[in-house]
Amino acid sequence: MARLPSSVLFACTFNAIRSPMAAALLKHLHGRHIYVDSVGVRHAEIDPFAVTVMDEIGIDIGKHQAKTFEDLEDTFFDLVVSLSPEAQHSAVELTRTMACEVEFWPIMDLTAVEGRREEILGVYRLVRDNLRKRILERFPLAPGRGG
Repeated sequence: MARLPSSVLFACTFNAIRSPMAAALLKHLHGRHIYVDSVGVRHAEIDPFAVTVMDEIGIDIGKHQAKTFEDLEDTFFDLVVSLSPEAQHSAVELTRTMACEVEFWPIMDLTAVEGRREEILGVYRLVRDNLRKRILERFPLAPGRGG
């Protein structure tokens, strides 16, 4: 198995949908082995559709408190994964003061999704499942562990 980083920060624009979902997924899969946190360039309240689609797979993000890069207490991460172009810029700025790797995973911005409830949930599920797939590829489970 590839060596896993000891700490990962997920970053997106608002820390309300993509980065909380990604952080919760990685914590669910590797929480005993990797310190995981999430931030946004700006913050907004957790998105109720994100809470719903994560609940569907048994992960509760309903109590997530959004924070920004400026709110971080610990700025020592091995890896920062940015999920939006705006967050990528802020993540690169972090490398001026922190020795870390930065990866850009462009993930669809769900704040503009419109339609009926089931249509919106369908798009959120696609993003959730895409995040889970990318996380499992980047942070593989040890042989014999389910996911």
